[in-house]
Amino acid sequence: MKTQDVPGSLLKPSLHWFSFQQDEILLTPWREFPVEDTDPFASPNEEKWDFVLVSDIHEMGSEKEIKRKKFLDELSKKGFTIKKIEDTKLFYGVRAPQHIFRKYQCLLKNPDSRQQNPNTHQDVPVTTRIRIVHFILQNTVTSDLEKLHDLMKKKVFEAAFPLHEKEEVREFLKAKWARWRVVFKQQPIEKIRCYFGEKVALYFAWLGWYTYLLVFAAVAGLVTVVAGTTVYSSSQVSKEICDANTTIMCPLCDQKCPFWVLSDTCTYAKVTHMIDNEATVVFAMFMAIWATVFLELWKRERATVVTDWDLYGWDEEEEELALELINNLQHEPRLYQHSYFRSTIVLVLVLLMIVLLIGIAHALVIYRVVAMALFTQSQLELLREHANTMAVMTGAVLHYITIVIMTKVNRHVALFLCDLEKPRTFSQRENSFTVKIFTFQFFTNFSSLIYIAFFLGRINGHPGHYVRIAGRWRLEECHPSGCITDLFIQMAIIMLLKQTISNIMEYLVPWISHHLRKKPKHPKKRSVMLGEEEEAEDPCKRQWLNNYELNEVNVFSLFNEFLEMVIQYSFTTIFVAAFPLAPLLALLNNVIEIHMDAIKMMRLHRRMVPRKANDIGIWLQVLEAIGILAVIGNGLVIAITSDFIPVQVYKYMYSPCSRENRTIMDCSTGYINNSLSVFRIQDFEPHTKVPDMLPEFDGDQIKECRYRDYRNADDYTYTVQFWHIFAARLAFLILFEHVALCVKLIAAWYIPDVPQKVKNKFLRKKHSNLRKELSMMEYSTEV
Repeated sequence: MKTQDVPGSLLKPSLHWFSFQQDEILLTPWREFPVEDTDPFASPNEEKWDFVLVSDIHEMGSEKEIKRKKFLDELSKKGFTIKKIEDTKLFYGVRAPQHIFRKYQCLLKNPDSRQQNPNTHQDVPVTTRIRIVHFILQNTVTSDLEKLHDLMKKKVFEAAFPLHEKEEVREFLKAKWARWRVVFKQQPIEKIRCYFGEKVALYFAWLGWYTYLLVFAAVAGLVTVVAGTTVYSSSQVSKEICDANTTIMCPLCDQKCPFWVLSDTCTYAKVTHMIDNEATVVFAMFMAIWATVFLELWKRERATVVTDWDLYGWDEEEEELALELINNLQHEPRLYQHSYFRSTIVLVLVLLMIVLLIGIAHALVIYRVVAMALFTQSQLELLREHANTMAVMTGAVLHYITIVIMTKVNRHVALFLCDLEKPRTFSQRENSFTVKIFTFQFFTNFSSLIYIAFFLGRINGHPGHYVRIAGRWRLEECHPSGCITDLFIQMAIIMLLKQTISNIMEYLVPWISHHLRKKPKHPKKRSVMLGEEEEAEDPCKRQWLNNYELNEVNVFSLFNEFLEMVIQYSFTTIFVAAFPLAPLLALLNNVIEIHMDAIKMMRLHRRMVPRKANDIGIWLQVLEAIGILAVIGNGLVIAITSDFIPVQVYKYMYSPCSRENRTIMDCSTGYINNSLSVFRIQDFEPHTKVPDMLPEFDGDQIKECRYRDYRNADDYTYTVQFWHIFAARLAFLILFEHVALCVKLIAAWYIPDVPQKVKNKFLRKKHSNLRKELSMMEYSTEV
């Protein structure tokens, strides 16, 4: 496009086009805000460079110096301009020749636009330019058959990065996005796309949409907790526990554990029934629907966004093939292959890794059992009285520590398994890695929670016949008021630690690292263009040094952010019935997370290599899988973990209300006594040392104690009521999941994935293109 063809409003008097043709102007097209490829506020002598390579200063003739020269020579053969600046490091500015971008346009430009005006030409956006140069740098092969990746492993080059430049878009993002003062303002997604590319922009668009819809989930969760507080002291079940001054409970451990009175756990029971009530069931159903609506509305939002970007039908594979041909005309595509042998090996290794993660969860169970025994034998009265709570809390902290450690291990294992699979493209490698790392992280984060929710207190046996670890320590029991509070405590501690500590470290580590990397200004040194010398200070030197002092950005930087949010989404949906405040914590975290990520990207990290995308990729399938797990998980929590079903069975089958019409009586009256079985002390196992457990109460000899279960008093077999409750749990689980899944399917059908205006836009475009094609055919026939 010639200068005289450019609208006058787009031309600025200070533009300087350095090594490009002076009659060309580079524009970055995006809606309502054309941005010039050069800095309109820059001095006329400022130069633009696509990438900077950094190397240590090696001795002349050394192996590393020779390898570096071979790589730079290969770039020179492709027409790249290279500039060298020497400081404490060697900096090489790299600028691609214009013909590379012309090839890109010819290969990938929409043929319809060329038919309309074959002479029309518009240069590629800055983000695309950086992506093309990055691809060529990564795939340039030296005479030693080494690529940049190999050279960086051998310390020939230390770093390679695109530059943060003083552009109008960047200054806008720093002022209106990467600041804490704008924390509640809408994100400038278009400008994020212009500076960081579509993949980053879609991440922030998705995160913003997720955070916005979390407001409704957080309000619903808060209402559920508030509704629970209204029955904090008025619940009939809680009252019965608090009034049970004469109900003698069996000891919670074998050694030095006394009999205890049920009323001692009054406060614990009130907290339990504040969480576990009818409102929890409604909230669990609401969250199952919310997860579906969130994903369906995101699909609509994504369709609108990528249509505005003209990327709805973009083909990633076609672009990658085009880049390969631009880099090497002789390139042959790597064909699709599948090896059943490799797949089998990978599957076996994945299963072994899952077994290891489940084993770690078992180790946490053993810790809780041993900690419970040690706390009950402690000299401190506070520890003895709250041994169960202390075991749960310290177990949750230990669980968080294992999550931190295993996250690093899981990453290395997932990368190793991806290498075994030998994926064809980077995109396939990323998808494969995503599935594996999420699977490992899921078991790392949720194995312990699954045990607490569905196995705690159900596999421990009963007095006189306890299940023991190593024949010594017996497994934990559920509290008489239910196990759901243990799950509540575990989730609360993990989410609070994960969000507070992780966010603090996520911000402080880059901030400290950046300030440590900053160096005092050094004396001016020579700057040379290959083949030239100039003694004056180069204006690029300070800019390159400032960018080098920023923190490194690796290929998984954006992936890490996605993984963190998806794991949080799992916590927010799968066990939300046990922790209704999870959406509120997630909302508060995300408001901070968005701007923390923005500050890191704009101020603390080097510029990320932009990547093109028209969706969030495999993460959408992961989120849909989590939505299904959320229905199953919450159904299981209510059916198994909660006391909701046993209370309902008691009300309608065993309570006084079921035998006679008593409208003034609470139908749950007598539930606690009904849910506790009787055990004769004479039947205790010999090694439990009953005489050491104070077998007297108010001067009377204790002959029996109570424990939470539905067993006969004579032979300790299950009662008929146990099987009634079991059948009711199973029926509720099937009903809940079928209703929730049906509602999810109806919501998915009711909310179209693509908005009507987007469909109509494509319809009109197709109609217009066909009409033009037909008109051209008729014109050529007449001629």
